[in-house]
Amino acid sequence: MEPRPSLVAFLQRYQDLATYQDSHINLIKWLLIPSSQDLLVYAESIESTLRAENTELAQRVHERNLDYEDATRSRRELQQRIHALETQLGTSILTNEQIKNSNSYVVVLIDGDGLIFKPELIQQGLAGGKKAAYALRSAILGQCGPHGNEIGVLAQVYLNLAGLSKAMRRDGCLENESNLKDFTLGFTQAKATFDFVDVGHGKERADNKIKEMTKWHLRNHNCKQVILGISHDAGYAPFLDELFQEDSVQHQITILEGVPGMLASERAAASKLCSYTDQVTIVVRELRAIGANILNLNSILFRSEKLVDRVSESASSESFGSPFTPVPATPVVEHNKPATPTTEMKPVVPAVPAISAVPAFPVTVPTPPVVRATAMTSNSVASIDSIGSSEPQTPSSASAASTSTPAATTYAKAIKSATPPPPPPVITLPAHTKAALQQQPSSRASHKTPNKPKPVPWNPGPRGLDPPLQVSQSALDNLKKRKDSNKLCNNHYLRGPCSKGDSCNFEHNYKPTKEELVAIAFLTRLNPCSGGQECDVDDCIYGHHCPSVINGACTHPYCKFDKEDHPPGTKIKAHHKGSHDR
Repeated sequence: MEPRPSLVAFLQRYQDLATYQDSHINLIKWLLIPSSQDLLVYAESIESTLRAENTELAQRVHERNLDYEDATRSRRELQQRIHALETQLGTSILTNEQIKNSNSYVVVLIDGDGLIFKPELIQQGLAGGKKAAYALRSAILGQCGPHGNEIGVLAQVYLNLAGLSKAMRRDGCLENESNLKDFTLGFTQAKATFDFVDVGHGKERADNKIKEMTKWHLRNHNCKQVILGISHDAGYAPFLDELFQEDSVQHQITILEGVPGMLASERAAASKLCSYTDQVTIVVRELRAIGANILNLNSILFRSEKLVDRVSESASSESFGSPFTPVPATPVVEHNKPATPTTEMKPVVPAVPAISAVPAFPVTVPTPPVVRATAMTSNSVASIDSIGSSEPQTPSSASAASTSTPAATTYAKAIKSATPPPPPPVITLPAHTKAALQQQPSSRASHKTPNKPKPVPWNPGPRGLDPPLQVSQSALDNLKKRKDSNKLCNNHYLRGPCSKGDSCNFEHNYKPTKEELVAIAFLTRLNPCSGGQECDVDDCIYGHHCPSVINGACTHPYCKFDKEDHPPGTKIKAHHKGSHDR
């Protein structure tokens, strides 16, 4: 057994360890803490740094608390505002819907030159216009379903009233132009929202109004449907194509059918495919291709046939297509019968087929010529002179002339009323008349020329020839002497006060004589009308054909009229087409 170490050895070892520990502590103090003063400074530095950080963190916490409280308060306020705005928005939406639906309306825009009301309505005048207005309104509301009573109907018909009147008269469906005017008044008076608008001459005037009004109504949310009476005019196709780029517009536009827009063969073929003719669309091909809604009211309101110029057709058939020419009546006079005061001569009219149509312009039927007896035997047949003879008429010839057909009678009417030629009447001249006739030179018979049918007057077009003017040469010369601003204003003296007023460059204060007014009208007619033969202005002051044609030649050195504005075969010395002077 190993002996226990002694206390002395233990103490020695303890002292060695204590010395080692002291040296270790001293080494640490020497390395880390040079001195006790440095340790205090270091501790204070650490403490101040930590205090500053603590203060900053406390400030941040305070600020975050404030931000949180503010965010909470703002969120609550925002929630309250959102709730209030949602309530207000709902009220606004409801009010807006009520406003949009409270004054809902359907507008009908009609091109009245192409979509024409039934003739039987127009013939009724004022009453017919009111019937048409009420029928149109009822038909439109009938398409609106159960809410029809809450929807208003606006209708505007744009047309050239004077032009349509003439066209309908040429078609034969209008006897009196005043009926059409009264019809428009009745249509306008029937409802406050129904109007006939006379836009005057010019194709684009009605088109432009319909296009602009269509755009305006489509921008109005109260307008539920725009019904366009334009089925006859393919010119609206590009306009509708542009509108139909918006999907919402496609359901807002409906085309109202009118006159046929397809060929007769197409309509007949389409009719075979449908059980009812009314189902066949009569809209022009370009509008049908767009795919718009179609509405047909022809059975109650509109005519489905185009207007036809039956007057021009009949005039053409009479002037150029008929082989018959009116022949002057040739009465026969004998001298061996006793005279009777009541005896009348009847013209011999050749039997020709009746022509039902009315000519475009009056064709003068030659008046039966005046009968004159020449110095021949008592049994000779009297020779015939023309209407313009200046020789005195015998009692028998005067009686014959008074019973002849008036010169203003049209050829068609004369043919209709013609009867088979009766046997020539036998008339004995009184003794004193016979003696007076026998004293006339017999040589006059050799100068007689056989009667020729009057040539058919030249018809320049639908408007016809301008009324002739008897111009005083002296008055014409006086006007031609005026130069520059001293010239008389045509519009002022022929139409009334000049619309330009003081800005006009021509004379307004001069008081012309009647002869000078005629001369002004003649000089104004040397300027072609821009509408030509299509002009429908009753008091138009410009020329509608060349007024300078004399004996088959145009005498104006600088004629402004086209070649077709002269009669066929006219010799034109110089052709220079210009514009109106003013």
